Amino acid sequence: MARDVPTSRRAVLLAIFIAFGFLFGYDMGVISGCLIMPDFIRRFGQEGMDGQYYLSSSRQSIIVSLLSAGGAIAQAFTSDRLGRRGSILFWSAIFTVGVAIQTGTTYSLVQLVIGRYIAGLGVGSLSAIVPLYNGETAPKAIRGTILVIYQVQIISGIFLSYVLELGSHTINNSASWRFPIGLQMVWGVILLSGMFFLPESPRHLLGTGRGNEARKVVAELNGVPEDDPLVIEIVEELDFAIRAENEGGKATWLECFSSRNALWRRTINGMMLQFIQQLNGQNFYYYYGDTFFQSAGAGRTVLGAVSVFGTLPALYFIEAWGRRKSLLLGAAAQAVCALIVAVVGYTTLAPTGTPTSALTARNRAGGDVVIAFAVFQVFSFGTTWGPTPWVYLGESFPLRVRPKSIALGSATNWFWNFMLSFFSPRIVDRIGPMIMMVFFGMLVFGYIYVYFAIPETKGLTLEEVDELYRSGIPPWRSVGWRPSEKHHHEVHEKGTSDLVEKP
Repeated sequence: MARDVPTSRRAVLLAIFIAFGFLFGYDMGVISGCLIMPDFIRRFGQEGMDGQYYLSSSRQSIIVSLLSAGGAIAQAFTSDRLGRRGSILFWSAIFTVGVAIQTGTTYSLVQLVIGRYIAGLGVGSLSAIVPLYNGETAPKAIRGTILVIYQVQIISGIFLSYVLELGSHTINNSASWRFPIGLQMVWGVILLSGMFFLPESPRHLLGTGRGNEARKVVAELNGVPEDDPLVIEIVEELDFAIRAENEGGKATWLECFSSRNALWRRTINGMMLQFIQQLNGQNFYYYYGDTFFQSAGAGRTVLGAVSVFGTLPALYFIEAWGRRKSLLLGAAAQAVCALIVAVVGYTTLAPTGTPTSALTARNRAGGDVVIAFAVFQVFSFGTTWGPTPWVYLGESFPLRVRPKSIALGSATNWFWNFMLSFFSPRIVDRIGPMIMMVFFGMLVFGYIYVYFAIPETKGLTLEEVDELYRSGIPPWRSVGWRPSEKHHHEVHEKGTSDLVEKP
């Protein structure tokens, strides 16, 4: 097993740049603010009987959810053909085009949603490639921390959109929403241009027969010369694993669910964590927080700031606590918060749309409680369930099926993001704050699922994760598990027939 060495500054800078979660986070936050801007409502809403324009729950659903209907699955068809780096370039360009279409819209709701769909293809694909690329390039000593940076940037993007819209919402023309939406093109261009200076994944280079380039990248990312024993050991281990994985022929989507090396368990675990992450309440706050918190007498900017500060401790806890403990503690804390928000909100909050001046003392007291526990829930999410499912997704699969398995996990995230953003306004119209009981139930289920199904992968190389799953150790006993000293020679040789066996 390769020894740990001080990680080069280039590896850290590379991962910080490529984890440009501003794309997803900023859009999630900015569209929420647009839904309450007068000019945006006048252009894309409907005229009511009283002559006032409004956005119906159906139109809100379409506008918000179309970003999520695009494509994490699509990147699986480009990440091998174009390479990880080439795929990021391609999908960054697609995202930028989609934003340009949205920004150029005048009164056409159709053009707006088409632009959001195209942007969604780009950002959805990038959401799958980022953990794939970082999982394959980051040294294992900081891999978890590096993947957490992706979530930090998502949350920072959300907060930045909130701050910008505090100023732009007072503008009485289309600049109120065109400026914050169009600013996304800046993020897309930054990522697009910066990728020309970043290396390809060393695992992808080895997998395509470009060994010399792979050695150069490994040496650079680990801050050592190309002839250093560490580089030789890492490259040999990767090359051995890649050849063993590829002897079975071209990987198929069905192979992601094969019994070989417990691939079906890994794929299902990755998809389930993304599913649970989307349905634990935080995205409801992000997408529809303005309307929801008007009833509580507060704004969403507070949540944005809390999200940023809540995610920063995850940079430490993801390695100090490990993956399992982060998920278990996060599920328990958020479940308590969701339950309190549901009960107190249902029994004390004023109906949506009630003027602040009309709120009673009971409404305000209940609103204070709702805000307090919503803030704590968002903080807990940022520290635990925000980054950890992405970390797990990026470090759980062998090279042979990694693009497809990560694509399935990311697609699950986007599918349930779409379902949440599409149906939440309709559900809230019927049951109000009691929608949080749905998220409470999901968090209880998430705690149980993690305890019985998710093993600890902290501190393991991607190749050692293979051995962990082959060992058959129960997940609740996996915290103390350690790989054999020469797993990449002894275990792989012993299990060669299993590795090459087709599903």
